[in-house]
Amino acid sequence: MKILVTGARGFLGKNLIAELNNKGYKEIFEYTRDSNKSVLEKYTKECDFVFHLAGVNRPKNEAEFMEGNYGFTSLLLALLKKHENKAPILITSSIQAEGDNPYGKSKKAGEDLFFSYYKETDVKVYVYRLPNVFGKWSKPNYNSVVATFCHNISRGLDIQVNNPDAELNLCYIDDVLEEFLRALHGEPTIQGNYCVVPVTHSIKLGDLANLIQSFKESRTNLSIPNMEDALTKKLYSTYLSFLPKDKFSYDLKMNCDHRGSFTEFIRTPERGQVSVNVSKPGITKGNHWHHTKNEKFLVVSGEGLIRFRKLDSDVIIEYRVSGEKLQVVDIPTGYTHSIVNVGESDLVTVMWANEPFNLDKPDTYFVEV
Repeated sequence: MKILVTGARGFLGKNLIAELNNKGYKEIFEYTRDSNKSVLEKYTKECDFVFHLAGVNRPKNEAEFMEGNYGFTSLLLALLKKHENKAPILITSSIQAEGDNPYGKSKKAGEDLFFSYYKETDVKVYVYRLPNVFGKWSKPNYNSVVATFCHNISRGLDIQVNNPDAELNLCYIDDVLEEFLRALHGEPTIQGNYCVVPVTHSIKLGDLANLIQSFKESRTNLSIPNMEDALTKKLYSTYLSFLPKDKFSYDLKMNCDHRGSFTEFIRTPERGQVSVNVSKPGITKGNHWHHTKNEKFLVVSGEGLIRFRKLDSDVIIEYRVSGEKLQVVDIPTGYTHSIVNVGESDLVTVMWANEPFNLDKPDTYFVEV
């Protein structure tokens, strides 16, 4: 299948082409605003499907709206008609096509061209009025407020929230791509005269700003956003894609002494805490027990001996652990426990606890194994 994508270097185009490549499509005709118009003759003659994603939404003057959103669409359809090409066409419009503004009017004019083309040629036409689309590779101050917030907040720049109660209807780029591929296979989601992306999300502008701000703060408070919430998960992925190139990494607070170090990595209120423990050779750590707090130890480097003793027993249970064989050891409640480095190099242990450490209620009681 030969697929023509107009607007190939735009936000939607780049993501779509990347996914088409992932799916094994080899013949993709990429048309951009810098392409020579002569290649459009070839593309419209040979293509088997058209993704018409090109458009203008922030021009230097209002006349460019109609020129880009109506004029080029008219040219594209004229060439397809000239070559008698019956390839199905998908066009991205906007919910603003319902509005009385220059941009909306130009998008509505483009839609009308497609519906007229369908009536005249009986070619399959899929018109998508997209809401606010967000995701990786979008442009700040251009594609969406999400892109602007992610860009500015990740760089410590101010954001503007004029009406925090304004309701936004958002659509994630991956959900758009899934729907576009369904259309490519002749199975679009249709509502009335239009096609729709079935998965969208609503959020108030103020809540959106606060949520994205929390992503930045998570580097210092070590929290992980709630990945059970679909919108939060998608926004966090988008936020990370906007990190400045010199800000991919961040430091953790290492609690160091002569025995080694202990460093918290992740804290969550509902999924517990992950830390990294480093013990020098011959060092024993632990010798304490918990009422309710429980842990999992995973030695990833070095050799260690984990020892347990139930408080009302003299029997000592031992587990030999090593980075050579990754093995999780559960730390039950009611058992005092310790871990000793019995090797010649540092012992590195990833430790998970079912709750973040609370200084006011540590639930940790020191008793020798």
